[in-house]
Amino acid sequence: MSDFFSPERPPKRVLIIKLRHHGDVLLTSPMFTVLKKNWPGVEVDALVYDDTQAMLTNHPYIDQVHTIGRKWRKQGWLKQLSLYRGLRNRLKARNYDVLINLTEHWHGARLARKLKPRVSVGFKPDKRGGLARWRWVKSFTTLYPAIQDNSRHMVEVNLDALRRIGIHPASAEDKRTLFTPGEEAENTILQKLAGFGLASKSYILVHPTSRWMFKAWQIDKLAATIDTLAARGLPIILSAAPSKEESDYMDKLRAALTQPVFDLSGQLNLKELGALMKHARLYFGVDSMPMHLASAVGTPTVAIFGPTGAIKWAPWGVSYRVITAGFTCQPCGKAGCGDSQVSDCITAITPAQVLGAIDTLLLENPA
Repeated sequence: MSDFFSPERPPKRVLIIKLRHHGDVLLTSPMFTVLKKNWPGVEVDALVYDDTQAMLTNHPYIDQVHTIGRKWRKQGWLKQLSLYRGLRNRLKARNYDVLINLTEHWHGARLARKLKPRVSVGFKPDKRGGLARWRWVKSFTTLYPAIQDNSRHMVEVNLDALRRIGIHPASAEDKRTLFTPGEEAENTILQKLAGFGLASKSYILVHPTSRWMFKAWQIDKLAATIDTLAARGLPIILSAAPSKEESDYMDKLRAALTQPVFDLSGQLNLKELGALMKHARLYFGVDSMPMHLASAVGTPTVAIFGPTGAIKWAPWGVSYRVITAGFTCQPCGKAGCGDSQVSDCITAITPAQVLGAIDTLLLENPA
């Protein structure tokens, strides 16, 4: 029991709030494991945006996943007010002892004031901000230093919120990210693999796109890499999201390939994508949510990194290789050099670098 709670009055329910994108939500998954291992009898809930809930549903250590609609603001003030009031009442009925807010979103600060848990944790803001900063600080009973630079992995930064209230991971295994595809998704993917004539752990999954397409590698270099692997007799499955930008990229990639591959681009939901990654021998892609998904199902990962921090956002808890060009300006956090959508630190990477990393991981993880 932490110093914040006595053995005579242990916490019964905890709410963890992460209102960001899919990958950010997935990287909170170790927190639920660590909490349950430290407080076996506690119920732990999550509050996330509705379009990210699949990242946490089926997690064995989460009791309930609550959601906020990312598009609620577009429904008019009266409807929006009704939706927020309904959410607040559902959360209030859970009677949380602990609330942990992991983002800068004011929803977390408002809920900390409305729900009145015994302990509420938020990140420590910088010294600027005046009245807004004062109101933020006063919303929480406890603040933790949410490190913003590239010196610490995001999983560890999230866990710092627990460490601040005396909850520490007992092992590296407890700190692993976790994604559970579920039986339906597993069956769907196994059927697709059978249709391709492929067994589990026999193929390389290549997911070369991201919602931020300035992270994508040049098509000619990617095609040369895939062709080399396929020519060796290694089955390749392609995947990508169904967005127009990613679909256009994949159309150009398919046109550039000379070797046969299998293609599930734009055909899978998040649970099915996770199952496809789980059964892959190796994953290759760019710094993206799918890269984190591959780590969360335990698949060895090779990833290209450019403008984003390779320490803060690297694959986690699996065998991996991160490929960077080693530019002194990395990570800059820009949408390409000068916000041009083209990153020199990505275009400088060669097929030989990627193939070398893939070969190394294949040797370390034989079929």
